[in-house]
Amino acid sequence: MANTDADRAAEAPDHHAWLVSTLQSHRDAMLWKLDGVPEHDARRPLTPTGTNLLGLVKHLAYVEFGYWGPTFGREVPLPLPAWDDDAAPNDDMFAGAGESRAEVLSLYRSSWGFGAETIARGLDAPGRVPWWPEERAVVDVRLVLGHLIAETARHAGHADILREQLDGAVGRFKGRDNLPEGDATWWRWYVGRVQKAADAHR
Repeated sequence: MANTDADRAAEAPDHHAWLVSTLQSHRDAMLWKLDGVPEHDARRPLTPTGTNLLGLVKHLAYVEFGYWGPTFGREVPLPLPAWDDDAAPNDDMFAGAGESRAEVLSLYRSSWGFGAETIARGLDAPGRVPWWPEERAVVDVRLVLGHLIAETARHAGHADILREQLDGAVGRFKGRDNLPEGDATWWRWYVGRVQKAADAHR
């Protein structure tokens, strides 16, 4: 007997739930990269362009407020001074001396709740990204969710490398690093293999 419309609907993938849970998993990965990191290490620049762990989280908070707010005609309920007209470039990419870690983390979590209100409009709810070129500025919630998944995953990758440089902690989630099992001796052997393969092309 052929499936009914109700059967087919029940079997269809829930794109809404999958997109939201995927974004949340990358958000959670970002936060654990700060777990247990000393204050100075969380803030200090770890690349020649100043990339730092707490700054990545602050940046993502701003990004989420921007996409879930103005894009869908909503006013952001909190001040975002790094986006003021008189702010210096990249002010959203680091925590100022007067900004606490708790404040930055709270801002990021607040952006999630703000985003959930926009997402509740449905995947097809229309919006317009004011800072995108006109030919692709018209979007919907589905597209913005995909964009934010990509943005957050990209910065979670940055954070992964920064954290490994600090104390060797790696992986997407604490206690689940998705790496081959091996002790320090094995990893020295492996890195040696990688180095030898690279040296063959000097």
